[in-house]
Amino acid sequence: MASLTLPPAVKPWLRDHLLMGLAPREYVRSLVNPWDLFAMVVFAIGVPIYIGRFIFGLGAVTNLSQTTPWGLWIGFDMLCGVALAAGGFTLAAAVHVFGLERYHSVVKPAVLTGFLGYLFAVLGLLADLGQPWRVWYPLAISWGTTSVMFEVGWCVALYTTVLFLEFSPALLSWLGLGKLGQKLARLTVALTVVGVMLSTLHQSSLGSLFLLAPGRIHPLWYSPMIPVLFFISAIAAGLSMVIVESSLSHRVFRDRLGRVEHDLSPLVLGLGRAAALVLFSLFFLKLQALVASHRLDLLATPLGAWYLVELLGFVGLPCALFAFGVRRAHVGLVRVAAAIAVVGVVVHRLNVSLVAFDYALPVRYVPSWMEVAVSIALVTALIQTFRFIVNRMPILGDESAPHS
Repeated sequence: MASLTLPPAVKPWLRDHLLMGLAPREYVRSLVNPWDLFAMVVFAIGVPIYIGRFIFGLGAVTNLSQTTPWGLWIGFDMLCGVALAAGGFTLAAAVHVFGLERYHSVVKPAVLTGFLGYLFAVLGLLADLGQPWRVWYPLAISWGTTSVMFEVGWCVALYTTVLFLEFSPALLSWLGLGKLGQKLARLTVALTVVGVMLSTLHQSSLGSLFLLAPGRIHPLWYSPMIPVLFFISAIAAGLSMVIVESSLSHRVFRDRLGRVEHDLSPLVLGLGRAAALVLFSLFFLKLQALVASHRLDLLATPLGAWYLVELLGFVGLPCALFAFGVRRAHVGLVRVAAAIAVVGVVVHRLNVSLVAFDYALPVRYVPSWMEVAVSIALVTALIQTFRFIVNRMPILGDESAPHS
């Protein structure tokens, strides 16, 4: 039997664009480092559990029940993942719609982060669905136009497609189809406008899901303003995530920047100023929702104390740090505030979906270690995919050469 041989033009492309200029053995040796070894261990644990969920069912790997059908995979993988991926539409709108060109260097990483965030959020959602093979039904068969989930399903599917199209010029350039990528890049403004509309709809609609269960959510977290709070917190999360991601990327992938300015200080301060305004609005809207609940007496309870930690420690504190850091031009303080704000959005979404939800049940839901392992594996896979793409495609810089 004749051996399979690759065309002469394919081998150099594989070496230069896929293996980053290394021979196969050298590339394999480069994977022997602490982070990649850690990722391999995580995948060795999480991937079999993820696959086993589809073979043996939810009951074999989760602590979900008839009384608690939503758990960590919805609260963290979906709700938090979608919120933290909001930097894509926020930065794209700022640059391509409002003309803030000084932020152009962080748009492509933000769009890539947004696309990967939505992609892996959908993978987490698939694991949580009772019948995952029917995930496409709302798009083609079950037209429940009065359902919030129908709107969320359509918007998430369309917005993930829009993010992929915005990212695709870099992918096409890497594949040697730069001219096609340039033609597609002409649709950037139109795609950005569509993306902003779709993201605005489903970010708030995710909060609307909890309006359907007023008796099951703790009064301190339940409010008719939940959709607005979800939308504004997503903007805060997106801005903060861009600060964190860009700061880490420009340090880890410094040799990928090309002619892009290495000093991110002006951009970080500008994003911090916007994040301070958004968090200021979020803080007082949450205060308004608290007063409107007429349940200030619940602040004296353990859950009330935790609510104050969320409000003061994860909204008020980063807002103050953003404002102080921007005023004093203290970039490090702004980055600390961004990290706290990112954690704060995660805390808020988990509070609404897990802590405050079904708070009166005698037996509370606690995620199994296998649910946690799958979530860690999805986050690790997102980071690894981001590293793979940034090391090979023109995301951070304007050059097309692979990372050396």
